[in-house]
Amino acid sequence: MDQNRRAGAREDIVIGRNAVLELLRSGKAADSILLQKGLGGTLLKIAAIAREKGIVVKEVSIAKLDGMCARANHQGVIAVTAGASYSELEDIFAKAGDNPPLIVIADGIEDPHNLGALIRTAEAAGAHGIIIPKRRSAGLTFAAAKASAGAVSHIPVVRAVNLASAMDALKARGLWFYGADTGGAPWCETQFSGPVCLVVGSEGGGISRLVKEKCDHIVSIPMYGKVSSLNVSVAAGVILYEIARQRALCGGYNG
Repeated sequence: MDQNRRAGAREDIVIGRNAVLELLRSGKAADSILLQKGLGGTLLKIAAIAREKGIVVKEVSIAKLDGMCARANHQGVIAVTAGASYSELEDIFAKAGDNPPLIVIADGIEDPHNLGALIRTAEAAGAHGIIIPKRRSAGLTFAAAKASAGAVSHIPVVRAVNLASAMDALKARGLWFYGADTGGAPWCETQFSGPVCLVVGSEGGGISRLVKEKCDHIVSIPMYGKVSSLNVSVAAGVILYEIARQRALCGGYNG
């Protein structure tokens, strides 16, 4: 039996040292390389090749690797294949065209299904692009692409080495930042005008401190039930559609 197809193993991974090396040499897209902590030898070579190609390399526990491949013989390394290609920042501005840019920053969303759902929501609401961090975040894996229901093919997703630096670059181009977090102004009473960047945080920790400090405004969605928060794609959808509504009313949104 193919060790990548053992019952319970994920279909978006390549396992084993030789298989991962061949993947890297082939030029096929890989989202990340996961290496078992504490091992050297061939794994150091794999890490060097991956980093040279700009692929994220993560050290993880053997339990993490075992769980991903249903205990097949991974030899301390797994490559997570990419479900879509990343874009450049200029692709977002090109998509916006004559419209004021509407960008979503996803700060540390680790669940690929949540990221895919956010991509789907953002595209449906008319956002021009999404920016995610290169580390401490889910990437454009097959799981994320599938959860996006095809939206990943229609909206640029940019991977930033440093979100704070990316925000500085966007501020220089006139973007205003609205962080979705607790303790802010009601979302429905906020005026979202001009070039807008909506910042949403991770499932557990919300927006990181440095990123939150760089936001111009904090907006909140009131919670009337017993739970204290919404799924990130749902929360983003509420605010993004308010932005779309305001743009449609003032004639500043052309889709």
